[in-house]
Amino acid sequence: MIFDAHSDLPTFVYDERKKGKTGVLEGNFERFFNSWVSSRVMAVWTRPERRTDATVYGLEVFNALLNDVAESEHFEIVTSTEGMRTAIEEGKVALWLGLEGGEPIGESLDLLEVFYRLGLRVLTLTWSLRNAIGDGVFERTRGGLTNFGVEVVGKAEELGILIDLSHINEAGFWDALDITAFPVIASHSNARELCDHRRNLTDEQIKAIAERDGVIGAVVIPSFIHREHATLERYVEHIAYMVDLAGYKHVGLGFDFVYYLPGWSGKSVDGFEDESRIPALLEKLRENFSEKEVEAITFKNFERVFERVVG
Repeated sequence: MIFDAHSDLPTFVYDERKKGKTGVLEGNFERFFNSWVSSRVMAVWTRPERRTDATVYGLEVFNALLNDVAESEHFEIVTSTEGMRTAIEEGKVALWLGLEGGEPIGESLDLLEVFYRLGLRVLTLTWSLRNAIGDGVFERTRGGLTNFGVEVVGKAEELGILIDLSHINEAGFWDALDITAFPVIASHSNARELCDHRRNLTDEQIKAIAERDGVIGAVVIPSFIHREHATLERYVEHIAYMVDLAGYKHVGLGFDFVYYLPGWSGKSVDGFEDESRIPALLEKLRENFSEKEVEAITFKNFERVFERVVG
């Protein structure tokens, strides 16, 4: 079983349904899930051109995804680890709802609660730009969490929403750890020591997440793996490096496949181009880790953190 902690498929579903299509996930089950992906975080990302009406857009994407799942047989939206296990036992893929960046909640804790009631269980505080919560990694300034951002973290703790620190800048990363004692995740980030990209994590950040009993999801965006030639072997090197640094209980998978999005065609990892290559990944993992460690990395680590924070 695979627990994928980050997917942009909601964007694809939204765009396809805008074209009049229905049952988008069901019609693409073999392509995106097959028999490998058992649980996946469906992250709703506010594309840059919709940042001015991010709340409307976020609700529209949530609605499109909820409607699409309602038309399917293979999928179920889950809000607890018990619900996830039940869905998997029934032969379904358990889908968690996330926000990749807090833009849709604006400056309102009430809106955070509205999204929670719709199923939100994972909040990536920022995308790569600034929002009302804090600064992303691509901002020129180095601001950390805002006062509102501190309130958001507290409200997320109260509701049972898992905080995701991928995309936030270093100041915001450390601010978040200063104000919460809960486990946090970086759903789709790699090791900066192996690939010097702002979206990757320093050794200190990796160890800090592990010290909170959190998990880092290794990501397959090519530029986060190697600047010149991203391969499956180099992807596994990131996993192995983070395991050596933080322990096998604190590394998972956050694929962030984007080959199906406009403008990303051909930008993929050599040997791990899409979900059909998951067996090749498992083979490489088993060359490096015990079966117990592979099970932890591929599923159980994220299951543990979700159970502790979300319930």
